[in-house]
Order: sequence, then structure tokens, then C-alpha cells
Amino acid sequence: MAGLIRGKKVDLALAELDFLAKRAGAPIKKLLLSAVANAKQNGNERTNLFIKELRVDKGVIMKRMMPRAMGTGHRINKRTSHVTLVLAEKDSAPKEIKIPTKNIGVKKLKVKKTK
Repeated sequence: MAGLIRGKKVDLALAELDFLAKRAGAPIKKLLLSAVANAKQNGNERTNLFIKELRVDKGVIMKRMMPRAMGTGHRINKRTSHVTLVLAEKDSAPKEIKIPTKNIGVKKLKVKKTK
């Protein structure tokens, strides 16, 4: 789903996320709106922004146990992922905008996946 909006202008990406029938659309839209708000506060126009990079990486796997028949237990993996979003401004000289969190340089969001 990240490949669907990668490289597009922010307004077009938000419109696509509104009508996307995937569950991951809501957290990515929230992340995109947060990144746009941070870019506006840094003095950039929303109309000039586009999604330079949107990457979804594997996150921490929380391991849990579920009781099963005859006193056994099976492991359940609760998977998470890291979403990295980088916005850039389309101008004559492209200027990269990174959303800082704890001086890492990009905005990250943990998304919990369920089966």
C-alpha cells in the first residue's frame, strides 16, 4: 500500500487514502497529516510538498502464548512495523524535509498488525 502513494503530491495522496479500502490507510493518513503539519510549521507550502520516501520496515515481534488442548501452549506472534515518511518540496532546488523524532531525522509510527 505504501507503493501506491509514494512519489505523489500530498493532496492527491490524501484523496487516495480517503477512498482506499485497506485498514492500513487510516494510520498512514494520520502520519501524513502530522508530517504536513510539521512541514507547514517549518515554513513550507502544502501545495509544493510530495512524498519522497515512504518505507514500511519490520518492527518488534511480541511473542505471546495461547493455551491449547492437553496442557500445551502455542506461540502467537504479534507483529509490528515501522513506517518512515520523508516529504520533499518541489521547487527549482529540491529541499528535503525530514520530520524529527528524538533527533533521528524521520518520523516513525509503530503499527500493530493483527490476523
